[in-house]
Amino acid sequence: MKTTMIYRVMTLAFVMGLSGMYGAQAQTTMEEFLAKWDNSKAFTLEVLEKMPDNLLDYRPHESAMSFKEQVAHVAGSVGGLSQGFMLGAEPTFKMDAKPETREELKQFINDCYDYGKATISKLTEAQLAEEIDTFAGKVTRRQMLGLIDDHATHHRGAAVSYIRSNGIDPPAFRGM
Repeated sequence: MKTTMIYRVMTLAFVMGLSGMYGAQAQTTMEEFLAKWDNSKAFTLEVLEKMPDNLLDYRPHESAMSFKEQVAHVAGSVGGLSQGFMLGAEPTFKMDAKPETREELKQFINDCYDYGKATISKLTEAQLAEEIDTFAGKVTRRQMLGLIDDHATHHRGAAVSYIRSNGIDPPAFRGM
């Protein structure tokens, strides 16, 4: 009985030790993150393609953003947060654009994601680890990068729900 208990405790300690060791090494590399970034851009464009032109202004409730506004918000936040918190240079496009048509939305998505990628890919490890003051509190640039990605996922997900609520099959989820 006593031997069994010691064995269980040692096994648990070993597993927890491995978890901590591997958890500390689970950091995503910049190359891996940029591949995910490209995937996010492609998926956002696919979501836009699924919604018919006559439903771009669809909103499920008067207090909600329209589909067009959701998609523009995904792109605009990617660009704006990259500029504001990722040391982005002055963009060559209007960051505060209000795209109205499908073609304008496509261009804005491409511009914002490409700007974000160019900005983020220039950051050094030291810059990513630097703590910065943000609306979310004091975080590292690496954490802000995660927030940018999560924010885009959140609003793109809302846009997918708008597609579904109109009886349209959304694009298939893109893993990696």
